[in-house]
Amino acid sequence: MRFLLAFDKFKDALPAPEACAVAAQALGPGQATELCPLTDGGEGFCSILTRVVGGELVTCTVTGPLGAPVSAHYGRVDVAQLPAAIRTRLGLEAGARRLAIVEMAQASGLALVPAGRRDPWQTTSRGTGELIAAAADAGADAILLGVGGSATHDAGLGALTALGLECRTTDGARLDPPVPQTWAALAAVAGQLRPLPPLFVACDVTNPLMGTFGAASVYAPQKGLQPEDFTRLEYMTGRMAALLCTHAKKHPLLCETPGAGAAGGLAFGLLAAADATLVPGFELVAEWLDLDAKLAACDVVLTGEGRFDASSLQGKGPGAVVRRALDLGKPVHVFAGAVDLPEPVAALRKHALSPSGLPLAEALAATRAHLAAAVRAEFGP
Repeated sequence: MRFLLAFDKFKDALPAPEACAVAAQALGPGQATELCPLTDGGEGFCSILTRVVGGELVTCTVTGPLGAPVSAHYGRVDVAQLPAAIRTRLGLEAGARRLAIVEMAQASGLALVPAGRRDPWQTTSRGTGELIAAAADAGADAILLGVGGSATHDAGLGALTALGLECRTTDGARLDPPVPQTWAALAAVAGQLRPLPPLFVACDVTNPLMGTFGAASVYAPQKGLQPEDFTRLEYMTGRMAALLCTHAKKHPLLCETPGAGAAGGLAFGLLAAADATLVPGFELVAEWLDLDAKLAACDVVLTGEGRFDASSLQGKGPGAVVRRALDLGKPVHVFAGAVDLPEPVAALRKHALSPSGLPLAEALAATRAHLAAAVRAEFGP
């Protein structure tokens, strides 16, 4: 029997590669296993994709979301080693030799900010811009950016100032960093972006920059936004977006582009100022990992993440693995810290790892042990 182990990360508990390794060890040395860690554009995006095609990780020191230096890496891969479908999807011409993979979570991620200091008024995406600049300086012919897991709501102004733009007050002084707390003083966006290779943003969300389903409404609360501050942040975001569109000579309706609200509006900022291209994240990852071929070749699929619920079945990560595997008639087992599906899914076996009533901190600390025990209980001798 051949097992495909295709886990995503268990947030704040277990990275995707480690989750796959734990499950493989629990199955025992006599089982045929293939490990296929998943990524949604957040933590692990760079390392997983880089290692699959034999690339190298390059470490840099950049500005973290709170302004202090952090160590981050980007990936450098040989275009010739990429699956043909990826080269076609990204339009990489025959002359392109090197693709850089940048992960926003490395430089500007929520995991870098202690829970008590999370505040979208104060966090900056500058470090992500510094990683992009480092990759460009190293000779990348194209850059692929994963934008999951961000700590910011600065519409990418921090990243853009690291790439050459300037934010100015009415008296001409620079705003640095141009975080939302300073936007009341923002009078104009000036300067020119440095030359960049084609920039692709891997993004699965369809949220626009503003509105009921915008970045402030949907994502800023988990980054520390207080309910009473929403109206002010939404207003300031709209004002800032208009200034950036004016400078970049883009139509103001650009902020309504599906996906523009990703990563606190970083996607919008890069669309406006860097002419970035949005690409569907999980489809790209699935092609990169040759997921369909791996599913076809296996007998049983094990997948999972921190929480598996109805939203998990809406097109990416373990939910997409479940759908694709069931379409092929493969037995599928989902292991998750919590499982909450309002309706049963035929042929899907669900395993909730955390005992009912266990405090979250204890459940997170025990994720590795709980996952191993659940896999052994289901497949052990």
